[in-house]
Amino acid sequence: MSAPVRSSDSLIPKTLSVFQEGYSLDRLRRDAVSGLTVAMVAIPLSMAIAKASGASPDRGLITAIIGGFLISLLGGSRFQIGGPAGAFIVVVASIIERQGYDGLLIATIIAGLTMIVFGALRLGSYIRYIPHPVLVGFTTGIATIIFSSQIVDLFGLTLAGREPAALIPKLNAIGHAFGTISPAAILISLFSMAVILVLRKTKPHWPGFLIAIGLASLLTFIIAPFGLSVETIGTRFGGIPNTLPLPNLPAFSMDRLVSLIPDAATIAFLGAIESLLSAVVADGMTGRRHRSNIELIAQGIANIGTALFGGICATGTIARTATNVRAGGTSPVAGMIHSLVLLLLILFAAPLASYIPLASLGAILAIVSWNMAERAEFVSILKRSWPDALILLATFLLTIFRDLTEGIAVGVVLSAFILMHRVAQSGRVEEVEEPNNTVIDPDTIIYRMEGPLFFGVASEISEVLDRIGEHPKKFILDCRAVPFLDLSGAHSLKVMIDRFHKGGTEVVFKNANAQVVDSLRRYGVLEHGARIEA
Repeated sequence: MSAPVRSSDSLIPKTLSVFQEGYSLDRLRRDAVSGLTVAMVAIPLSMAIAKASGASPDRGLITAIIGGFLISLLGGSRFQIGGPAGAFIVVVASIIERQGYDGLLIATIIAGLTMIVFGALRLGSYIRYIPHPVLVGFTTGIATIIFSSQIVDLFGLTLAGREPAALIPKLNAIGHAFGTISPAAILISLFSMAVILVLRKTKPHWPGFLIAIGLASLLTFIIAPFGLSVETIGTRFGGIPNTLPLPNLPAFSMDRLVSLIPDAATIAFLGAIESLLSAVVADGMTGRRHRSNIELIAQGIANIGTALFGGICATGTIARTATNVRAGGTSPVAGMIHSLVLLLLILFAAPLASYIPLASLGAILAIVSWNMAERAEFVSILKRSWPDALILLATFLLTIFRDLTEGIAVGVVLSAFILMHRVAQSGRVEEVEEPNNTVIDPDTIIYRMEGPLFFGVASEISEVLDRIGEHPKKFILDCRAVPFLDLSGAHSLKVMIDRFHKGGTEVVFKNANAQVVDSLRRYGVLEHGARIEA
């Protein structure tokens, strides 16, 4: 009988499962209400994220329409809402700055293909092994970068050149431009923040972001006759087109593809983490289980589709997914309706977006970054233990000063080394005096080992040899508390057995579990003159 397929390994989209269960008019009504609610949140966020990434605001809407629809249609979560994400701001801005917008589109397509391969190889389930301090350091670092990217619009600064993507050059450029502060921009920023915070406190179910940019646009119109002008989407970007662009494959060469591989790897890795974390959050809120591998495949297809239409990177978004759950969404249909509402906005209300002040969008992302930063957890980890604090700070500092993937990679490697040290410290090899009240034969020595026998504790075996001295007739190693054995541990055992064998000592392994017995045989340990006893 074949083993059952785990939920995370299934490659069946949740949309298909939902319709196989039976989809009623009542569920459609609830999904429609939820999809409309999420769209009200996604409109300002999508434009703000695209603007902060160095792209025009309509690129964010395109990403939410195309990417969001495909993620919901083909993904492995009932509740996932896809679109542009704040975590990608620094990545997208950096790629556009170095490689141009066409470079971003090509890198996104390569990343999409990579994510499809990740899902097809069933790698989605491994994302959950990223340690908590790494995630907190990464998330807080991203929040710091997002906030720093909004300072120019929050204060209405005029930079001498293009705003740098890297943090230190960005802060340096901002410092030189602080003499150009716009009182009108500060007024709009503070007004927008106040509206959002008041509504969050008094009317938490209202679309606070959308109401804030609507009122801020009205305030911009009111103060304009008094000489208090504020930069808007229309003045900087020329407005938002009222049609979707036709799909188009950007021109590329082999040399260009090779140069974009590191950027594509960053997008793929970050997109996989962000989307699966978002799906996990939805699971925690609903008690459901997402299918991680088909989710990755859907993310890959969505990024390819988004790039062909000229959008930026798409992924599952935690804030909008949580909004979908709270609004009563029951299936991926809610996510598809959210994308269709955004499409209708572009088709019939695009001219209105020209009046949105950039300071208001900056205020939205400032609040998003504040909520995104896990401040309490950050401080708690710093106080809890120095190894976890080291992992946290390494990830955080590398994320804000170097590179996102470098921060995660170093954090994971540090975590692995610290874990190996902790596991090795927990293992023990000690002599047994009189097991089970039985007198030991004076020519027999028994040692008990506790913990995994892996490369981290190989030196412990050498220390055992040094403690024994003269060779006994029989050496017994009690393995009842050994959960597993790896190749390095097996090699150390071979060295020990060879030394005993030369001195005429018989080596016996007792009480080993099936995995350890299998490893002893597979790694050739028993070929060196040892045997197994139950």
